[in-house]
Order: sequence, then C-alpha cells, then structure tokens
Amino acid sequence: MGRQKLYSFKNDYIVGMHPNILAKLQETNSTQTDCYGLDFHSTKAKELISKELQDDSVDIHFVTTGTQANLTVLSSILRPHESIIAAETGHIAVHEAGAIESTGHKINTVAVNNGKLTVKDIESVLKSHCDEHMVKPKLVFISNLTELGSIYLKAELKELSAFCKKNDLLLYLDGARLGYALASDDNDLAFSDLPKYIDAFYIGGTKNGAMLGEAIVLVNPNLKKDFRHILKQKGALPSKSRFLGLQFFELFTNSLFLEISKQANLLARKLVDGITSAGYDFFSRPSANLIFPIFPNALIEKLSSKFDFYVWKKIDEGNSAIRFVTTWATDIKMIDLFLAELKNI
Repeated sequence: MGRQKLYSFKNDYIVGMHPNILAKLQETNSTQTDCYGLDFHSTKAKELISKELQDDSVDIHFVTTGTQANLTVLSSILRPHESIIAAETGHIAVHEAGAIESTGHKINTVAVNNGKLTVKDIESVLKSHCDEHMVKPKLVFISNLTELGSIYLKAELKELSAFCKKNDLLLYLDGARLGYALASDDNDLAFSDLPKYIDAFYIGGTKNGAMLGEAIVLVNPNLKKDFRHILKQKGALPSKSRFLGLQFFELFTNSLFLEISKQANLLARKLVDGITSAGYDFFSRPSANLIFPIFPNALIEKLSSKFDFYVWKKIDEGNSAIRFVTTWATDIKMIDLFLAELKNI
C-alpha cells in the first residue's frame, strides 16, 4: 500500500453529503412513502426546481448518476443513424466507458481549446457529414462547467441554441457541475435561462453536496413521451427513489444548492490567488471549483508526497497541468498548508 496522503483535492465527491441532507435522511427514514419517484419529497422537489427554472411545463426525473442520466436521455432521443457532436474533452467521449457508443450512436468529437463548443465547431461537423453514407449529426452535447472548468455565458448559449434550432439539432447540457457554473463570479446565466435555450439537461447533485443523484430536466415536449418506461428499461427507476427526491428537496430549499457551490468556488479562489501570487499560471482560466495550475514536474512530485490530485496534461518536458477540485467541505486549513508548502518548496 502507498503512503497515506495528508489531504485530497482530487474531486468534489470525496466526502459523503452535506449535513442538512444527512439530517433530513435520518429524520424521514422511518416515514412510509410512495415509491418509484411518486413520493411526497420527490414531488415537492420537482415543484421547487420548476419554480427555480420559472417553467412549470418541464418534466423532471431523478436518477443516480451522471452517466446514467446521459445514457438514458441521449439513447432515448436518437434514431439509429443519428450521432452526437461533442468537444473531444466531453464526459461522454472520455469518461463513460463508451456508454453512448454501446447503444450504437457515434460521437463526433471536435478539438477545442477551453472545453467549450462554438457554432463554428458544430458547423464543421455538419459540413463533413453531408449524405446518407455517414451518420447524421442530430444532437449537440455541452457541459457547464466544462471538463476544463470553463463556463458558458448567456450570449454563447443563446447563439448555440439559435444555431441548433435553425439546423434541426437538439441541444443537451451535462450539468454535473452546473451549480458551480451558476455560482461563478464570471457567470451571467440564471436557472430560468436554461429552459429557454436547451432541449434537455440535468442538474448534478452528486458533485454538489448530495450523497448521490442527478435531476434530469426535459424541456422539449417531443422528448417527454414514455420517458418513465425508458427509465425503467435502463434500470434508472429505483423503488426507493424517495432518497433521490428528498436530497433535491433539501438542496432547493433555502437556496442550499447555490450556497454549496458558492462556498466551493470561494475556496477555489483562495487557491487560485495563492498559486498566482507564487508566480504560477493556469492551463485554463479559473472560473469555479475546478482549477488547472501549471507546475514544474519536480514540484508536482514533491507536492504529491503530501497531497492527492490529478496530473491532467503534459505541457512540455518540464511542466504539467494538475487538476485541483474544491467542495463545500474542503478544509481551509489544508488550503493554507498547501500554499505554504508551495512557497517553501
């Protein structure tokens, strides 16, 4: 076994759940409820989310993981010959073990600099897929936060949406870290903007204080029919779905969802300021709780003896980008200790 690290900055699901959720789970543990997403807390959670989105027409379904959300929604949308356009860093293209491809749908990936797709990127795929001898691009997949920690601004989302509508494409958003994007100081999107521009998306709970769980939001009416049948077929309709709904009920009560995100972003900003003052740059512009400082490899080796993090990308022979992630539970004393180690080394 390797040496136990002093502290981990590897991800935002390294601790259990926010204390408010744990308390609510304990409080309601012996309460009898309906099952399969029809319980009181799931119903109330859907009402709270709809209110936040300012759209009562959306359909909301709770599932356990982001991969399950992506797989279930995307496979239900596409016809056999249709494909998905995504950034080459997109989660479905890199970290979901070919879940989408296993359903028979190709992912047309595009090289991007900051994790964000543009109209020009999508246009290039459409132009190169011009007849029936190729797959037909039908859906555009984006993430907010992106896998590189960047966020989509309202003007960018609006432009993507308009282009997709003009070209008969669906726009889908992976919201595993949506809370951190909306809580970013750089952000100008509101929850209520999402149904205006996106056909379907999910709100991430697992990486935002929940024990586990994601909330799928179907906006486009054409995507809603028989979706509970599809959930059941994919193993995504648990009998005890009360535990998913209850967590989102708590997250969307008294703005806890965004408070959790703001706390994590604030802690990330402390790291960013300290790393910047020590004279180091970043692989991508820090906007939220996912940051990518560039350090000399020798420094990374020394830091990794005490702290856990991902080495993300080789920059050149002597330097690499590492990934740091903060959460609501990140210990500020450990941030201070890391920054002190950084300066001492």
